[in-house]
Amino acid sequence: MNRLIISLLLCSSSLTIAFPLIPLPTSVEPKDGSFALNGKWEIVTAGTSDFLKDHLSSRIKKLLPHVPETTLQSHGTIKLSINPQADASYAYTLTVAPENIVLDARDEAGAFYGIQTLLQLIQPNAQAIPACVIRDAPRFGWRGLMLDSSRHIQSIEEIKLFLDQMAHYKFNVFHWHLTDDQGWRIEIKSRPKLTEIGAWRVHREGIWWSRPGPEPDEKASYGGFYTQEQIKEIIAYAALRHITIVPEIDIPGHAMAILAAYPELSTTGGPFQVNPGSQFYGTIENTLDPSNPETFVFINDVLSEVAKLFPNEYIHMGGDECPKNFWANDADCQELMKREGHKDPHELQSWFIKRIEKIIQANGKKLIGWDEILQGGLAETATVMSWQGKAGGIAAAKMGRHVIMSPSPAYYLDLYQGHPEIEPATYGMARLKDTYLFDPTLPADMDSNLLLGIQGNIWTEEIPTFRHAQYMTWPRAFAIAEEAWSQRSAEKDWPAFVKRVEAHFARFDAMNWNYSHSIYDPAITLSADKQSVVITPEIDGLQIHYTFDDTEPDATYPICQGPLPIPKGASHLRTSSYRDGKPIGRTTLITLANIEKEKRTP
Repeated sequence: MNRLIISLLLCSSSLTIAFPLIPLPTSVEPKDGSFALNGKWEIVTAGTSDFLKDHLSSRIKKLLPHVPETTLQSHGTIKLSINPQADASYAYTLTVAPENIVLDARDEAGAFYGIQTLLQLIQPNAQAIPACVIRDAPRFGWRGLMLDSSRHIQSIEEIKLFLDQMAHYKFNVFHWHLTDDQGWRIEIKSRPKLTEIGAWRVHREGIWWSRPGPEPDEKASYGGFYTQEQIKEIIAYAALRHITIVPEIDIPGHAMAILAAYPELSTTGGPFQVNPGSQFYGTIENTLDPSNPETFVFINDVLSEVAKLFPNEYIHMGGDECPKNFWANDADCQELMKREGHKDPHELQSWFIKRIEKIIQANGKKLIGWDEILQGGLAETATVMSWQGKAGGIAAAKMGRHVIMSPSPAYYLDLYQGHPEIEPATYGMARLKDTYLFDPTLPADMDSNLLLGIQGNIWTEEIPTFRHAQYMTWPRAFAIAEEAWSQRSAEKDWPAFVKRVEAHFARFDAMNWNYSHSIYDPAITLSADKQSVVITPEIDGLQIHYTFDDTEPDATYPICQGPLPIPKGASHLRTSSYRDGKPIGRTTLITLANIEKEKRTP
């Protein structure tokens, strides 16, 4: 039986329950028996680092706190082995037998990924691991998540936990969004005002862009930054987990934190204040002045330090959402455009980015930018990260350029996971099923090798805490992890995926990691004539009880079956999801007038 067939069987059969793995391996071959988890084993290594042994041991202890410490009277072994002669088709082979477990990999990274699979085979408080042979290899080389630390900064320990979670699901690129209008988060020794001034803003609560702006003399006390020593610590932590960190320094737009510190780099002169989430776009300048030579001295100073700090091959320079009205209204920018023969400000932006490309190349790195860098002409060596759907990535690939697909809404993890009335405030919609079923690939007639991989993004405008960042990331990042790692079959099996997701909910509970239960909340829409409510469960097997009379429904209330006519005078709908006669998820309260609103408003 070939490996694809075995993988498909795993996806769609009862094997899902015995092997609830995310991402799905290339192949799983069940065997007879099981390896007992009674604590009487030892971990032995052959060619692997001490870190792998310690990592596996510590994670097992967290998953199985009831198991006593390993004794010298071993009843079995877990062997971690680096074997350069192993089958190059696979990153690792994991063999679980009643008497031992053998993990065979060609290199340290393969062994690390195999350990994550082994850990996933250990269910919380389980007594044994089912015997099997698993062979596995990644689909894409770029398996990324982006975390925005500018809008709300996370602690060092929170970043490390995020990396641990990424590693457990075989992500290997951490795209770190370190600068934006709401804060500068990286120490630049040659430009101290970036962290003295740009890293701090006034504190505000409330829905994004509805917050009051800063008062002229109000103290900026909310924020912070990472020192270069702290960043080195994070880089080393990630490297042990085979995660590359790609820093993003967002320019020429999204630069209000820069301009607050160095207003002379603007066209209007300022003064500027770091933005707390109030409206400013197009009315208060947040764009660097391309006509000022000092702008490029500043950028060279910053990117030179960033390049020395981060050992990976890329620097992400943003390039997105740059308002060009300030350039259009500036005499020096207009003179520059005339001198360079630019027809419009898009070509001026392209000229700017091409200068950044040379600075990045001079520092031994490659440029990545969001798909707006296509405007006015793409820089010669740029890699395009496509966020406005897939169109930008396809356009770049047609030019023979490398592409990373990171499209909104499917791969934007800061969007609503359920109805805006019951979810924390944000914008847009991407339910787990939307993310799981999305196809990020290039058209069939294009060179698939140009697609480096895929990435999910967590923008934190509406995510003030790391706990909430976890809620927004998981379980949708499970779907991205699977698309990035697993060999794609012709058709995906949503019900089987849901079973595996729910198994990982139990794992998150055991680890005290946060996640969203929104898959148990139904989608709620209006009929075409606006006279009925349509309630659609996201997953199979749920019974949705409902009321229009503002009482809280339980199992004695009616079950939704088809469109529900709206009673005269009704103003609210409550729903409660049940499965097998037991409540699951949460009771929801929807204002009927808000059913089709796409965003919460104050």
